[in-house]
Amino acid sequence: MEHRMEETGNRIEGRNAILEAFRSGKTIDKLFVLDGCKDGPVQTILREAKKSDTIINYISKDRLDAMSETGKHQGVIAVAAAYKYAEVEEILEKAKEKGEPPFIFVLDNIEDPHNLGAIIRTANLAGAHGVIIPKRRAVGLTGTVAKASAGAINYTPVAKVTNLAATIKELKGQGLWFVCADMGGTTMYELDLKGPIGLVIGNEGEGVGKLVKENCDFVASIPMKGNIDSLNASVAAGVLAYEIVRQRIGS
Repeated sequence: MEHRMEETGNRIEGRNAILEAFRSGKTIDKLFVLDGCKDGPVQTILREAKKSDTIINYISKDRLDAMSETGKHQGVIAVAAAYKYAEVEEILEKAKEKGEPPFIFVLDNIEDPHNLGAIIRTANLAGAHGVIIPKRRAVGLTGTVAKASAGAINYTPVAKVTNLAATIKELKGQGLWFVCADMGGTTMYELDLKGPIGLVIGNEGEGVGKLVKENCDFVASIPMKGNIDSLNASVAAGVLAYEIVRQRIGS
């Protein structure tokens, strides 16, 4: 039993199963390890995880037991991506192949899988060439995300990067402009959002992080007339994306 891959959804349990996953090239988003475990096979897994730059979380036995869906975690549980991540260069290449100025969604710490899936769906329908997400403090490409994307995840590449602010700086060097959503910004209708552009959408509760925001060229607000002052992240992404679409069509 120990040598059979124990995988439920995107969760892999058991030392050998996880080691096999790493060595077969499967993308592992996160690794949860029993705090203080010095077991030889677990140390081998940790070495593989560090080679792959996988996020490692050391947790208590109670938490690990609560996470386990098979009861066979053997001190370690891995969360695997349901889909393969793209490289940022692949997203730019997709725009080039279509003969279009790049249009990229950049998501700052979106933690709700339904929101991420919905945003990927919107990105696809709005003609965006890809989506960029951060490695930490954000949901990865889970099965729930795939389902919420309604199939868009099969057509819209998603890249995962270590540092969003640094990635934005690099892409600005390649001619992209970046606009982030924030209710304290300029009304979106007053901004020129044509050309190569990255749309930055923030966390459901905290919005776009300070460092990421500082690296954006524009801050756009969505006009709101109701009694509350914010939109769900996926809805805000849709509203701003289609203002970009409107301007791109009219340019």
